[in-house]
Amino acid sequence: MIFETHAHYDDEQFDQDRDEILRSMAAGGIGTIVNVSASYDSCRRVVDMVQAYPFMYAAVGVHPDEVGALNEERLEEMRKLCEDPKVVAIGEIGLDYYWDKEAREEQRHWFIRQLELARKLGLPVLIHSREAAADTMEVMKGYGKGLKGVIHCYSYSAEMAKEYVKMGYYIGVGGVVTFKNARKLKETVREIPLTSIVLETDCPYLAPVPYRGKRNSSLYLPYVAEEIAALKQVSFEEVVSQTERNARDLYGLA
Repeated sequence: MIFETHAHYDDEQFDQDRDEILRSMAAGGIGTIVNVSASYDSCRRVVDMVQAYPFMYAAVGVHPDEVGALNEERLEEMRKLCEDPKVVAIGEIGLDYYWDKEAREEQRHWFIRQLELARKLGLPVLIHSREAAADTMEVMKGYGKGLKGVIHCYSYSAEMAKEYVKMGYYIGVGGVVTFKNARKLKETVREIPLTSIVLETDCPYLAPVPYRGKRNSSLYLPYVAEEIAALKQVSFEEVVSQTERNARDLYGLA
């Protein structure tokens, strides 16, 4: 069964049919889903939401675009949420210089604080990095060594991906790998071992071809697995089984 390592089913785009979609996952070959918070307000929402679905787990964290809502008191509230047994990661956290919605120093401060929280709790991290390659790597080398995690929605060079793999991180691959113009990501998939790749959607965003531009869901992950299989010249089944093993190791799920 496919393991979906990064989804946002609490997003309002799923308000009309969320339960229907989630209850169709097993029939669509999707065995496990990690639902990931992005804003402070969504942290509690994702933890509450996954209680209703035995195959779902939660990640608690605040996206760099939303760190203006954080303070030490709220970080402590997030720590308490992580006591729930269904919370399996801190994320998504990181740096985003594309939107530059929050000051870069503020982003960096809360990125480091959330990495420190993950270390204290013994949880893996889900890293968002957009147009911030050098600064993300600098923070990860300073504060992320020895942690487990995923470089989510990977978009940088194969060489940098190999550096993250050496540090023990997984590379998150989603619908973008099916895009014709995704040359760097395709090269990365070819050059890193399958043992360092996990499947993700970032749904409702970044749907793969042939659904590009539409609302994404975990049910489209077979298209991602097929593209990885073609790039690595292995079977679809090998991609599914190895990435599931990788994700279970990452999240500590037997």
